[in-house]
Amino acid sequence: MADRQTLLKILDLARWAPSGDNTQPWRFEIVSDTHIAIHGHDTRDWCVYDFRGHASHIAHGALLETLRIAASGVGLRSSWRLRDGTDDHAPIYDVTLAPADQAEADPMLPYIVSRTVQRRRMKTRPLTAAQKLALERAVGDRFTLQFFEPLASRRRVARLLWDSAYLRLTCREAFEVHRRVIEWGARFSDDKIPEQAVGVDAATAKLMRWVMRSWERVVFFNKYLAGTIAPRVQLDVLPALGCAAHVLMKPVGAPSGFIDYVHAGVAMQRLWLAASASGLHLQPEMTPVIFRWYARNSAPISSDQRINVASERLAQEFEALCGDSPDAPYAFFCRVGVAPAPTSRSRRLTLETLLRSV
Repeated sequence: MADRQTLLKILDLARWAPSGDNTQPWRFEIVSDTHIAIHGHDTRDWCVYDFRGHASHIAHGALLETLRIAASGVGLRSSWRLRDGTDDHAPIYDVTLAPADQAEADPMLPYIVSRTVQRRRMKTRPLTAAQKLALERAVGDRFTLQFFEPLASRRRVARLLWDSAYLRLTCREAFEVHRRVIEWGARFSDDKIPEQAVGVDAATAKLMRWVMRSWERVVFFNKYLAGTIAPRVQLDVLPALGCAAHVLMKPVGAPSGFIDYVHAGVAMQRLWLAASASGLHLQPEMTPVIFRWYARNSAPISSDQRINVASERLAQEFEALCGDSPDAPYAFFCRVGVAPAPTSRSRRLTLETLLRSV
């Protein structure tokens, strides 16, 4: 049995789980000394990057895994199940806590808070065999990893991200998200991405802030002043070349329901924490994965048909890079490498804010 203070300690660590654009699509409820309910939600109604809620479902899985690891630090083991009668829009995950058979904490525990996103260039020092093995073991039997390490491979990924970023920066629906999730002038943010963590230099950040005040400015800047060039070079091309490797996490079987994306989030968080434990930083590169989800489900990204047509070409480019067929499932894409710790990062909402009052 755990007292309330122990449960609060677990949740205070669990809230550091990653989520797309720091949206934190969850709230916590302490039901009893052995039962925590995670009330999930998604952002699909306003975020183009949350296709069918799957990005949020992946975040839910990362949270559940982080909670499990946090519980191990106080001698407890946790298990979870989806509550009957809840669905993918507002799933409730019932977490049960019990004394652990062994009192040893999970070795990933020390990295829960220090794990962060590194959006700037990393060293190109190749991954060691031990680092690659640690990443492969982290994702378990349900997933495999494909590494893109040589310079030629990183150049092809850079081209993919260059093309993906053009869609991202010329899509009205994506613009509305970008305007909402960046906290300008900030080094840290509790519920957004702070400007200093975006990954561009100060001059480009200042220009982006001015341009993003209206869609009309974006259109004018892109059309007449080549406005996508500087952000794509700084946010996509240079980081793509400046890393040890890009890593694609693939499910062994095609997802059959949203819970499979929750399990992908569990594996993603294990991968990320294993990277941190191996002395590596990581940056998600999910836009081409998400745009491919749209293309392979014949779903429109935008009211602008040119964006939808281009997403099909992007999906084909991604599949050619990976040597895959259109039905191959992709779950998570990222780059890894050695780098200094970021001086700016997203923080989290307070535990008091995240706790539901009953």
